[in-house]
Amino acid sequence: MASKTRRAGLKALKVGNNVYDVKGNVTYNLGGEMKEGMAGADRVHGYKVTRIVPKLEGQITDRGDLDVAAFKAVDGETVVMELENGKTVFLKDAWFAGEGEQGTEEGNIDFKFEGLSGREIRAA
Repeated sequence: MASKTRRAGLKALKVGNNVYDVKGNVTYNLGGEMKEGMAGADRVHGYKVTRIVPKLEGQITDRGDLDVAAFKAVDGETVVMELENGKTVFLKDAWFAGEGEQGTEEGNIDFKFEGLSGREIRAA
């Protein structure tokens, strides 16, 4: 059960059947639409709508048994992020969209997943 006062933190990141060791902050966007103003020389003419691709991005910690090439080859998977506030975020039909840059000092691997749809389930 989620704490009623805890607001921040990440419990788990799952990609398909694999659970990964997440470092620091993960940012996400569930997608949707963005309205963007259109200005002419004389006045504001209105706005246009642009689709936003759902995404999750952050860093994981490398492990000796982690197949980095397979991690970066993810395509068509469900990505699940469980938050400490009780919410769960899903990316459906997701693919690895980042460069996957790796660092040796802390064993970090950057990730970015994008998907066809994003969804948030609120805490009960």
